[in-house]
Amino acid sequence: MANDSQLPPPGAPEIAVAGRSNAGKSSAINVLANRSRLAFTSKMPGRTQQINFFRLRGGALLADLPGYGYAAVPLALKEHWQQFLSRYLANRQSLVGLVLVVDARHGLADLDRALLAGYVTSGRPVLLLATKMDKFAASAQREAARAIERDIAEAFPYAVAQVTVVPFSATRRMGIEAAEAILAQWVPQSAIAIDADDPDFERTKEEAPRPRGMARGPKYPR
Repeated sequence: MANDSQLPPPGAPEIAVAGRSNAGKSSAINVLANRSRLAFTSKMPGRTQQINFFRLRGGALLADLPGYGYAAVPLALKEHWQQFLSRYLANRQSLVGLVLVVDARHGLADLDRALLAGYVTSGRPVLLLATKMDKFAASAQREAARAIERDIAEAFPYAVAQVTVVPFSATRRMGIEAAEAILAQWVPQSAIAIDADDPDFERTKEEAPRPRGMARGPKYPR
């Protein structure tokens, strides 16, 4: 994609999925969609170098945004992606919510905070998937989620009501029902179901731009 004007025209509700490279974004999309390899999972972080739009059965769009922060991507390209993502998340008229994928072992990174800082001013909700919870002992999972909640509250005290933290593991299928319930609040359930065998299913891709030369505080689901 050369510039912002080449995004699909605003209209259908969009749910954006963002996260640092290697945070488990593709795996989260796949398990939520119940469709293996819908979003290609790679052992090489940073593989997603374009915006993948998945048109859902009810007409909504799922926007799989490029992963950010991977060192092997040229600095100029990383900066260009970050600027584009900030504009998209802050200004996209048809965007109804953001799914932010965060590796619970590392918590919020500076780039996650920067992304949220540009987004939460829109007043739209955030579903924060604290991924790779299977790496923790059961007794440590709650504390890992709470650590992220505290970080959110400290960094964005004015926006805590917009963010819900869900402990998540694609491997153990943890947190899927809680995540789906939140997404269903953003758009009708019929609009977020994905079925690649359905004749109404459509997948579109938009390349990322390249440089030219509901309201409740974050909580642990019960």
